[in-house]
Parts: sequence; C-alpha cells; structure tokens
Amino acid sequence: MRIVALDTCGEKSGLKRGQGLAEARAMCPGIEIIPADPAADKALLTSLADWCDRYTPLVALDGENGLYLDITGCVHLHGNEKSLLSDILSRLFGLGIEARGAISSSAGLSWAMARYRSGEITAPQQAEEVLSPLPLAALRLPLEAIQTLARVGLKTVGDIIVLPRAPLARRFGPSVLLRLDQALGFEDEPLSPRLPVASLSAERRLASPIQDEDDILELTLQLARSLRQRFEEREEGGRLFELVLFRVDGRVFRIRAATSAASRDPERISALYRERLQAIHDDLDVGYGFEILRLCVLKTEHTATVQEDFSGKSDPARSLSAFADRVLARFGPESLSVLVLQESHVPERATNFMPVADIARPSTAGKADAPVAAPLPSTRPLRLFRHPERVDAIAAELPEGAPASFKWRRTTYQVARAEGPERIAGEWWIDGEDALTRDYFRVEDADGRRFWLFRDGLYGEMAASPQWFMHGIFA
Repeated sequence: MRIVALDTCGEKSGLKRGQGLAEARAMCPGIEIIPADPAADKALLTSLADWCDRYTPLVALDGENGLYLDITGCVHLHGNEKSLLSDILSRLFGLGIEARGAISSSAGLSWAMARYRSGEITAPQQAEEVLSPLPLAALRLPLEAIQTLARVGLKTVGDIIVLPRAPLARRFGPSVLLRLDQALGFEDEPLSPRLPVASLSAERRLASPIQDEDDILELTLQLARSLRQRFEEREEGGRLFELVLFRVDGRVFRIRAATSAASRDPERISALYRERLQAIHDDLDVGYGFEILRLCVLKTEHTATVQEDFSGKSDPARSLSAFADRVLARFGPESLSVLVLQESHVPERATNFMPVADIARPSTAGKADAPVAAPLPSTRPLRLFRHPERVDAIAAELPEGAPASFKWRRTTYQVARAEGPERIAGEWWIDGEDALTRDYFRVEDADGRRFWLFRDGLYGEMAASPQWFMHGIFA
C-alpha cells in the first residue's frame, strides 16, 4: 500500500506521494490513514465544479484534483480579481476544503501558480519572471521528460527559457516548448466547459436564504420577466430552461423544464416550474435554504411576435401547448405521445408514437429530418389492433371478394356491406421474399358495426387457403 494523496501536515512531516505505507508509519507513527476512493473524489470534484458556477459558467475539470475557471467578463460582479479569489478560497475553507488558487492570463500559468505559488495574481508581462524559479513540474511535463532534463542540469523553468529553442526541441521534443509557450501565454489553450453555456441567464443573489417553495416560484417568475425583453430583442423564445439553486452549504440543484413550443411568457415558465417542483418535491432537500437562484435558457428558437386579440389570446393552440407542457413537467417526457408517419405501407408500421416535445413545430416544418404528425386517413379504422386477430371467414367470394360472414371472438357476424379490396404488398426487405400480399376490406354487419378485415395471401398463390384477420374497428 502506498500514499496517493497528502494534506499540508503530511507534507510538512516529510511524507511523499508514492511512499510505502509501512515506511510512512515508521516516520510518523501517529498519522491517520484513509483508504483511497477515486469515485468519491471525482464526485466531490464534480460537486465543487457545480458550486463554482456561482462565479462563472465556464468551469472545466483539471485532472483529478483541480478546476479551471474562465472568469473573463465576470470579475466586475465580485469587485476585482483579488476579492474574487479571496472569496473563493475563504468559502471553500468554510466548507472544510483546503484549496489553492491563482489568477493569470493563461491556463498553464494559473496551474503552475496554484500549485507552487498559491494566492497570487499575475499580469501577462510578469509571466516569465514568475515562472523562472519554479520547478519543471510546473509546466505539466511528463515525468520522463522532467527526469531527462534533470540529467543535463535543467531543473527550473528559468533554465530552459534562456536556451535556444531549436536545439531544445530537437533534443527533448516539441512538448517542452509547447508547455512553455502555453504557460507564457504565447500558445492558446482553449478550455472545454463541463456544462453547456446558456444562451441567456438571469440571477438573483439573496441577502438571506429562502426555503419556501412559493418564494422559489416567485423569484423564478421575476427572473423570467427579466429575460422577456432580451427574448423580444432577439425575436426568440426558450425551449429548454434550467433553474439552478445554490444551497448555503455548497450543494447545487439543477432543475430543467422544456416547452413543446418556443415561449417567452414569464407566467408560463413559472407554471412549468410549479409542476416540476411538485414532481420532485421529495428529492429537493432545501436544507438551510438557497442563497442564489439562476434561470438559464439552454435552447432557443426563433419565434415571431403575434398581436393579441381583445381577449388577450394570440394563438388558439397556445392553451393546448401550455397544457401539454405542464403535463410533461409533472409526469415526465414519456407521459404524452402522438402518432408520426413512418416510411411503410404496412398499417402496423406506418405510424409510431413519439413524445409530444419532439414533434416539429411550425418553425421547423418543412425540414427533411423533422417528424411530422400523422393525419388520420378516412379509410383507416379509429382503433387499430397492435396485432391482427385471426377470424374464421365463411363463404368468401372467390377469388378476391369479401366474406359473407365471419366468426371473431366466438361471435358470428353477418356481412351486410363490404368495400374493397385495398391491396398492400409485403415488405420483402423486412419480412423476406416469402412475404404475403394483403387484401383489406371495410365491412359492415347487419347491426351497423364496421370492421377492417384482411386476407393474408392470394388464392392460387399458395397451397393452403389464405387466412383472414381482424386488424381494426371503425365504430
């Protein structure tokens, strides 16, 4: 067993990472040993990344024990860079987490300073001066490269800064110069945020935490109202919203709500979150309350402004769309479905159910890849059986006529009227080359009941007589 991580006291005692546990106990008999749990460490780092969203939405993970925060454009919200860094470190200390941080103009330089000169803020012109006394490990070089450089007496960053670049690259490879240039800010090093950046967002920081659900909904309504003007300026509406709740102890809750059509109506957005909070009521642990609320718009669509009539309604389909959104928010995206057309003439394959939220709206109509809601053909039954049911046809007119009577579910029906056949060939690319042709008939019995029957196969094309099936009923 070996040491994989140390706190400050362990480092001051002379212990090192990778050291054997028996040797470490011989040096410090009173040390406390905790088994390593990489999964728990990753979960903690992820939760800290969520917590850091209060400072900037651009948060990226750095290996197993670090975070990158791109604070460009966010500093003025916290005073200045010094106060922002101090606030982060002091809050983390209050949560029981020992952290080191630094601010600079490049990710590489911030990484080096956070680990070797914590708490500093460095201007771009000071990068070379700050890096020079640091060990080569500050450049994030592989261990093999560090050992190779050490054999020729190069142990600090300043030792390689003054060397000619061409011989250095030929002897030690291009990675040394790449890491050096990234730290000095000569090479760009883009960061990949762990979460998508919202198109629009509004935030409210509270002097005292709130716990009541009505207070959360009231603030959500206020945040949605503050976004309405920006929606109108961009002629857009939101399709996917995320309410981020920052609890005072550092835990973050993210609650998403989607709409079936683009919307900028604050009351409608608030109603969605009323349903969402009702649905997740038991999973939302308010604890000591929430101190920051943020409403983000993760997905937007273009929507034209529609003039409302005297009743205050601008779209007759708006109430139906709002109803669908509230049902989906309460019971989940699979609770409402509609039929969409599929590329098949076989009735049981011609349509498929799809969640309402995925159906194309007028803004996406006409696109080749957009699903289209299926109309109800007048020649198709109101109720189509999932699997056709076998019937016994009696005295069918040969070779292509409808039966005079049939027996279905132990009841005999006399056919008074019939219309057909409607011939549908089998799909050989799915059912094989032996797929049979179907002849469909719309029949009505003496009592006015209407059925949809089909004959599976044609007379004369098969040794046995074709079989009859019930596929649906009209009334």
